[in-house]
Amino acid sequence: MKKIHFLLVAGMVIALGGCASSKSGDVYTRDQTRQQMIVKMGVVESVRPVKIEGTKTAIGPAAGAVVGGIAGSSVGGGKGSAVAAVLGSVAGGVVGAAAEEGFTREDGVEITVRLENGQVIAVVQEAGETFQAGDRVRILEGDGVTRISH
Repeated sequence: MKKIHFLLVAGMVIALGGCASSKSGDVYTRDQTRQQMIVKMGVVESVRPVKIEGTKTAIGPAAGAVVGGIAGSSVGGGKGSAVAAVLGSVAGGVVGAAAEEGFTREDGVEITVRLENGQVIAVVQEAGETFQAGDRVRILEGDGVTRISH
């Protein structure tokens, strides 16, 4: 029975890791639709790969604590089992937090663009579209979000 609980919780952690929203230049949230955006034009000066850190919600630590508690409670008997469950929960919470962040970490790009007015900006977004120095691009800004596209 404990193995079934472990597998269910582990499956939930993995499934929820896939729920992270995209930070790509070609993905919009539902709230961003039908919103006015300012469009600027520019030329890419440089592109470099970066890592976008993963999410850090309560889901990973909570799921890890449950799994660790279940695993720990199967060690020993009586008070020893209770102590092992608590220690397993703490360790599981730490491991669950690290797993969530690792599962949701993304490859990204930092794109530096010289705008037509001479201003230079840099935008980080998920790797998706391919950009190279010299590409003419559109910069879209609205509601605190900036994205670059061809």
